Formats: sequence, structure tokens, C-alpha cells
Amino acid sequence: MNMQKMSSTGGSAQAGFTLIELIVVIVILGILAATALPKFANLAGDARIASLNAARGSLSATAAMAHGKYLVATTPPTSITVEGATITFATVAKSGYPKADSGLAAAAGLSSTDYVIVPAGSAATANTPATSATEIAFIPKSLENSPGGLNCYVKYVEPVTATDAPSAPAPVTSSCG
Repeated sequence: MNMQKMSSTGGSAQAGFTLIELIVVIVILGILAATALPKFANLAGDARIASLNAARGSLSATAAMAHGKYLVATTPPTSITVEGATITFATVAKSGYPKADSGLAAAAGLSSTDYVIVPAGSAATANTPATSATEIAFIPKSLENSPGGLNCYVKYVEPVTATDAPSAPAPVTSSCG
């Protein structure tokens, strides 16, 4: 009996949200979205830069490994096979480091599915940087046929003397975003 009395005299229970509450929630979500969007807008550029840094590391590691194999050989080889890829040592400086060619790219795991490979001795185009006879460049595949490729790449540069090491300078990243 007490239960019946309480339910009949108690206030009416709210059945849903008021229009004001819904508008406030929508406004708060809009503010959060507006502040979070710029953070996520440049993820593609950040991914390209990370990919180029990984390519640089892979090129450096492959060159160092190949140089080690060159140094421990009883007679200096002209090439070696690594993971099915042929690395050639016929560099201009005869340093024992790999030549800037597609064999080095393959040994480093940099394929044409992920990168546009600009071979040594290529002239600059509207979409790719120039390379000298001792350089090879890699552009993220997502920038293929895009002017962004001119300023979003990494290069491997053969040594200039017999006692130098090759260089893989920091990637050019001004147009990666």
C-alpha cells in the first residue's frame, strides 16, 4: 500500500533529454572535433617522413653490412648476393661500399611498390629530383607523378674517396605533407 501511494504522489520521471541538453552536447562535440582535426590532418605527411627515415636507415644498414662482407673476403669481390639481390661494389672510389643502383635498393628492401626509385644519373623532372652518377633517390609511392616528389625524398650517395663511407643524408621533407 505504501508503494502505491509513493508512485502516485511522486513527481513525474523524465523520459529523455531536453532540447537544450542535446544542443549543449552537440556544441561540445563540435568544439572537440575542431580542435582534434588539425592533429589528424597531417598524418599522411608524418607517415611519409617516417617512411623516408626508415628507408635511410635500411640503406645505411645494408651498406654497412655489405662493406663488412667486402672487408672479410679473402679477395675483394666485385659483387655479393644478399636475400636474392646482387650488390655491386664497382663504385667510382673503390671503397668497398655498394654502388648506388637497383641492387642496393633491392637488398635494402626498398621496392618499386613502396617507392619511386630515381636511378643514378637522372635529370630532374617536374616530379623527381636530379641524381648524379653516384646517387640513387627514393620518393614515397604516394607522391608518384606529383610535384611533391621534388621535395620529399631520400638519397644514397656513394663515397667520393676510397677511405670515405657512403652517405644517406637526412631526407628532404619540405613537401611531404
